Parts: sequence; structure tokens; C-alpha cells
Amino acid sequence: MEKIQRKMDRRVIKTKKAIRNAFAELLVEKEVSQITVKNIAEIANINRKTFYSYYSDVYELVDDIENDIVSAFDEVLVDVDFCLWLQDPREIFIRLTNIINSDLDFYSHIMKMHGNVGLTSKIIDAIKQRIKQPFTEQIKTDEATTALILDYSISGMVAVYQKWFNSNRTKSLDELSQQISLIIVSGMNGLLRG
Repeated sequence: MEKIQRKMDRRVIKTKKAIRNAFAELLVEKEVSQITVKNIAEIANINRKTFYSYYSDVYELVDDIENDIVSAFDEVLVDVDFCLWLQDPREIFIRLTNIINSDLDFYSHIMKMHGNVGLTSKIIDAIKQRIKQPFTEQIKTDEATTALILDYSISGMVAVYQKWFNSNRTKSLDELSQQISLIIVSGMNGLLRG
């Protein structure tokens, strides 16, 4: 019985991954509102009934993807010592890079999407909300300064990753992460001196 359950679990995981990847691929070319279940099913090589066994519509899929991305980033950030992070955030970027590398095709499509600013903004806002409380507990600063730090670091980081995914990728993801880390800690002067 357990063997059958594991096989079914693997099939569910594989099917859901195919759906997510198909959706992410479509995001590169279309707005979320223009993507249909039929589009996703064709690219995922499933029938629409299979899609509907997991999601009621495309927007439920979007919510699921957003939640998974935020959860993955949240797991990385849950035990972060933000006092140390401000001095050397490389460990966070190593962890974030590992998340991206774990499903590079999917994240590549998500980061390449054009005109889907809403999805990117939701992800950025969700990450900022997850970080805000532990950050303010560890770093004593006013709310406006906290907002400025989180806006700058998270929005900037996502923008740099998006640019990298849309480029010819002459730098490795690891090298890019190190440079982002240096900029966050030392600003442009730190990067220019290095």
C-alpha cells in the first residue's frame, strides 16, 4: 500500500511540476490574464481534466506558485541573524542561489516574465512581510528606515536576478550573488574597490 502511495505521490509531484513549468513558460510571452487552462495543458502534455483535479483555475495556480516561492524563501530566512546579515549577507545569497538552482528552468521562466509586474510585486511584498518582523526584532530602527532597507535590498535583488536571467549570463549565479551581497553591505564603493 505504501509503495502505491509513494508512486502516486511522485506522479502528483511530477504532474504539478509540469503544470507549473508550463505556466511559467507561458508567462514569458503572455500576461496572466491571457493564459488559459488549455494553453497550460497543451504545454504540460496533460488534459484539462487533470489540471482541474489540482486547481480550479489559473489564478489558483498563481496563488499556489506564489505561496511556494514565498515558503521556499521563508525557509531560508527563518533562522537568519539579521545583525550578522547586515555585516555579511553572503550566506543568505548562497541559500537563495541554492533555491534557484534547485529548479533553474522554473525560476528562469519566472524571472524572464515581461509585463507580469503584479506577480513579481506580490512575491517581493510577501518576502518583505516575512522578513519585516524578525528584522525589526533584531535591528532597532524606525519603521521608515526598515521599509527603506527592505525595499532597497529585496527589490534590488529581484531586479538584478531578473536582469541576469534575461542576459547572456556571462557571470555565474554564484558570482552574481556575491556581488549583490557586497553591494548590500558596502554599497557601490565596496563593489568598485573589490
